[in-house]
Amino acid sequence: MPQAYVQRSAPGERPVRRDLLDWSEPQDRKELLAVLHSGDSVLIQYEGEYLLGRERRSRRGGSITSMSTTTRVTSSLLEELELLPGHRVLDVGTGAGVTAAVACYVCGDAGVVTLNRDRHVSTAARTRVGALGYRPDVVCGSGEHGWPARAPYDRILLTFALPYVPQACVEQLAPGGKLLVHVVTASPSWPRSPGGRIEAQLRPVEFAHVAGYGIKRIHLHAALRERLEAGRADGLSTSCAFRSDQAPPPQEAGGFWLALDALHPGLVRHWGVEGLAIGAPGCGSWMTARPGGVDTWSVTSSGPRDIWDEIHQTAARWQAAGLPPHPRRRRRAARKRRPRHKRPGLVPPSTVRTCRPHHISGDEHMSTPCEETTRSGGCLCRQIQFTVSGEPDYPHTCSCPHCQKLGGGPMMSWVSFPLEGFVCPEKRGELAWYYTFEGETKRGFCPRCGSQLFALDDGATSIGVSLSALDDASGLAPVNQSFRGDAVCWLPQVPDSRQVAA
Repeated sequence: MPQAYVQRSAPGERPVRRDLLDWSEPQDRKELLAVLHSGDSVLIQYEGEYLLGRERRSRRGGSITSMSTTTRVTSSLLEELELLPGHRVLDVGTGAGVTAAVACYVCGDAGVVTLNRDRHVSTAARTRVGALGYRPDVVCGSGEHGWPARAPYDRILLTFALPYVPQACVEQLAPGGKLLVHVVTASPSWPRSPGGRIEAQLRPVEFAHVAGYGIKRIHLHAALRERLEAGRADGLSTSCAFRSDQAPPPQEAGGFWLALDALHPGLVRHWGVEGLAIGAPGCGSWMTARPGGVDTWSVTSSGPRDIWDEIHQTAARWQAAGLPPHPRRRRRAARKRRPRHKRPGLVPPSTVRTCRPHHISGDEHMSTPCEETTRSGGCLCRQIQFTVSGEPDYPHTCSCPHCQKLGGGPMMSWVSFPLEGFVCPEKRGELAWYYTFEGETKRGFCPRCGSQLFALDDGATSIGVSLSALDDASGLAPVNQSFRGDAVCWLPQVPDSRQVAA
């Protein structure tokens, strides 16, 4: 990395001023070396600029559009990859070319492909890695789609964070291959491979890659940070202060915090406050908890969400599950079916917390048994009619952005049924499908009246049915509400009344 940006403006100063350090300038060398070995991410591209032959000068405003991951994260991930000579490697997110260069050194450049969405970044990496004597295949494209032309790969590394594991990259793994990606969503999806079995492990890490292009993250806004720091509500809202003898799980309990993010998304911790301080930017709720004496905690809570209660609900379930350090999934690959009415296009960046399946199986989640029977249903105009049979599972409401947009209201209500018991004759009209996640999750609706009816994952064994589409939904009262962090603040939320499966 012969060039890198360094920030010169003070924290909070606008516009931000940055200087480009250049190794060819003797006066820059000491500072540039300090930047490269500081342990922070290295800023390498400003506003999508061409990287080769840049002038050494200051930039004001604008944004950094590419950076090189910290040396600590890069080295730890390379160790986890366990690269060996002859391995075929796909490096997704070229950056400065550090990972590609190491892969070429260990594995040989003939089997290395490095992929980046920005052609200027790719051009610079090709030149600089080439100067080391390596000739990997440097290509340009969307990282989520991988690079099928050179598949399969023994190792795939995504050097940017995503809200899910890309299906295309999993399909491009060789048998026994390994893929590493930082997942930054509350509900990561576990994709299926074309054959064999995929094993996935989600575990907490201290440092991770920055979010990929177009992925929005939630943050504590200034007003919410001030309330957390003060430990009291503003003049327009109320707060509740009390003492509790229940301590929250420690920060080292990574499995618990992963579970909290999955079950109660939309929470952000304020690390600058003593004790525990968590806010929900979506609705303005917050809570603080500080040690208040021997075995007691002083708790202050405000807003429509009871975050303290959410923490202890999750803690009880986590303890009942045996305090798992991380969730683990082993699944035999499902035969990939060819979808109908496939809609092209990318997922909007605003939906970074995925609405994953409304047809949750009872062996992986907590469920409430329902009476098994055959039920009928249909759309508003009755052009689409269907029947479902088998035991219904996990009736619940969902406040995710997809349900709000597609349903035209603050939430939708769902229940799942075995797919083998689903019958939808197409004598009167054909059901239409819309992919909310391309190649993974789709919604079924009537093309005539627009009624939202179904949610289905490719390769799934159950189907989510809208409670409103059933002619008789008796006995299917929702037992929980998904995506509480996206819920409107002016409606009460459905309490979690699920039973832990034995």
